[in-house]
Amino acid sequence: MVSFFQENKELLEETVSEEKTLSIYNLIMDGGIGGQIIIAILFILLAVGLYIYFERFFAIKAASKVDENFMDEIRGYVSNGKLDEAKSLCESKNSPTARLIKKGITRIGKPLEDINTAIETAGKLEVYQLEKNVSVLATIAGAAPMIGFLGTVIGMIVAIHEIANAGGQIDIKMLSDGLYTAMTTTVAGLIVGIIAYITYNHLVVRTDKVVYQMEAKSVEFLDLLNEPV
Repeated sequence: MVSFFQENKELLEETVSEEKTLSIYNLIMDGGIGGQIIIAILFILLAVGLYIYFERFFAIKAASKVDENFMDEIRGYVSNGKLDEAKSLCESKNSPTARLIKKGITRIGKPLEDINTAIETAGKLEVYQLEKNVSVLATIAGAAPMIGFLGTVIGMIVAIHEIANAGGQIDIKMLSDGLYTAMTTTVAGLIVGIIAYITYNHLVVRTDKVVYQMEAKSVEFLDLLNEPV
């Protein structure tokens, strides 16, 4: 009885030892050339997605910074007819909101509807700049899982091909390449897709906040022009 437990203990320890040596690298390499190509494509998509996220994140973060006293200073300059000073102030801020206000200041003296139209047009251009390349993240979020599932199909084809050529002697080891390809590519595709989806939605939320900020400041500027002298 003691020898039985000792033998099973040794077997368990060997199994645990083998499991510990199993790595992601080994899983990818054991998946065959098809799985490796799929994983490489997904890795490139992940790198591109992370680059776009961090580049846009810092750009949007910079665009959201507006001095709390900015509109008060603009109000003072416009009320006193110092339009050049107001333009200089907008240029020094170098933010989407400041550029919209500058566009409105350059139209002062024209009908209010023309000023509003000019600000709206400039606002669309600013939003376009904020959202630049963000749609690529959405594409990656949708394409990565499908690429992973493509790897799954390739892995199943490889496994079925091995079964067909086995001549009635099926061994799990001969199916391992196909199964590794199927599982690793599916997991990789889902991971990349989830990361891209989360980062995309985070950028959308932050962009919406900047757009709301621009709209609020634009309305405040138009109200300023409507105030009685």
